[in-house]
Amino acid sequence: MMTLTGKKINLRALEPEDLDFLYQIENNESFWEISHTQTPFSKFILRQYLENAHLDIFEAKQLRLLIEEPATKQQLGMIDLFDYNPMHKRAGIGILIHPDFQKQGFATESLSILIKYAFSYLNVHQLYANITTDNSKSIALFKKHSFKEVGIKKDWILFEGKFKDEVLFQLIKD
Repeated sequence: MMTLTGKKINLRALEPEDLDFLYQIENNESFWEISHTQTPFSKFILRQYLENAHLDIFEAKQLRLLIEEPATKQQLGMIDLFDYNPMHKRAGIGILIHPDFQKQGFATESLSILIKYAFSYLNVHQLYANITTDNSKSIALFKKHSFKEVGIKKDWILFEGKFKDEVLFQLIKD
């Protein structure tokens, strides 16, 4: 699908073969803060999730895509649209690049592709992202793509016994 293809990466639907990668990501406790995960996922549960991944965004209200290097088929991370609301034409967006592949431009290219897809094919009017104030990498990434800070949610995330503020960013289609 050319729409989800970039220069260095492709975004693609999840496949059953992605089970081990998904298991590794979902059970990596260093990601639990951003994913709001509280307990580990079993392979059984993740296999069931993959079996239902065929549901389209209008039914599931979310779209999770794998970020892949096309030549090697290396799994680099995932990018999501969530809380999709076709009536109000908006969706949340989140991205995770495996630490082994960060600082190589994969997040920038993935976000750019998904923004174009959401605005062109899904006809959303706005995208939003929720980022803790101490996540400078993500804040810089979303600002680079013209997301604007529109508010701060005080003491929004409790992580390791401490509350963190979360910034709400929006990108409204021109």
